[in-house]
Amino acid sequence: MNKASILPLAVLMALPWPVLAAAQSVQAAAVTATAPRAMVLDLPTNARRTAAQETDLGSYKVPISRYEQGRIQSVWAEGEVHRQAWQIQAPGLTTLQILAPLRTQLADAGFDTIFECEARDCGGFDFRYATDVLPEPDMHVDLGDFRFISAHRMGSDRPEYITLLVSRSAGRGFVQMIRVGPHIPGDTVLTASTKSPMQGPPQATPVATPQDAAVRPAQEGQTPTLTARLEAQGRAVLEDLDFTPGSATLGQGPFPTLASLASYLKTHPDRSVTLVGHTDAEGSLAANIALSKNRAGAVRQRLADLGVPSGQITADGVGYLSPLTSNLTAEGRSRNRRVEAILDTVQ
Repeated sequence: MNKASILPLAVLMALPWPVLAAAQSVQAAAVTATAPRAMVLDLPTNARRTAAQETDLGSYKVPISRYEQGRIQSVWAEGEVHRQAWQIQAPGLTTLQILAPLRTQLADAGFDTIFECEARDCGGFDFRYATDVLPEPDMHVDLGDFRFISAHRMGSDRPEYITLLVSRSAGRGFVQMIRVGPHIPGDTVLTASTKSPMQGPPQATPVATPQDAAVRPAQEGQTPTLTARLEAQGRAVLEDLDFTPGSATLGQGPFPTLASLASYLKTHPDRSVTLVGHTDAEGSLAANIALSKNRAGAVRQRLADLGVPSGQITADGVGYLSPLTSNLTAEGRSRNRRVEAILDTVQ
């Protein structure tokens, strides 16, 4: 609603009572007609919500550009903030097939696209870690296969923003929705119904090869191997690494996870991984980012020593920006100190 259509208070008070009552009724109807309405997005019948966060009054930096020159341009939005993560059983679906119908629904609801990008065009690793993302395992982002869109529509007194981040693993799709804007009455602010299942391409029956044995899921009751987790989830923590406290010096080993990862990469020369270092929250962010990058680099060097071509491995670190759990306990801090291998091959 155009603010100019609202009569000033001084004008209203000067009107005769019958005219004043009529004017107030018209204004109330106009405000009601343009009140924010709930955003309902249709997801597949097998979609499952894995996380939801709501803030009555908060802020969110809405990305409106790719990551370049060390930053993402953003719009500072304030209001009700709602975050949700959804997982979809989606073997064979591409990220575009997941995003396209949601983008259409946003347009049908009156949203205009501000910015849209795909993985490397977004800025890859840097964009993902400079963007607000719900933590694993609720929301998984494959650094080589994700799509992002930000959109807005005008409300009665301020714009309303929605961003979508879509990624996938071998058998699942992941959708994160963030909505910020005016208060919406009622309980339903941002939901997903299950009216419109998404159909992916028909799947051919895979032909087993000797190489596949290394990445088959574990039998029931067994812990999946590192390479099985890498294939199924797109990521795996290298859990047996041993660093000198406070340094990036990697112990002598042997480390079975590195031997397994090296064997996998040498067996699959068409695939590559990004090693991501993580720390707990003790110390400054700058120091922790530097330490996490150096530790990931040490792991990269050890894999190279095991015969993995350097072109299949990249290394980076995010400090304490992506914890697995709370840093308030010693056990939590121990879990957060880790190096992860992230499969960044699209095909």
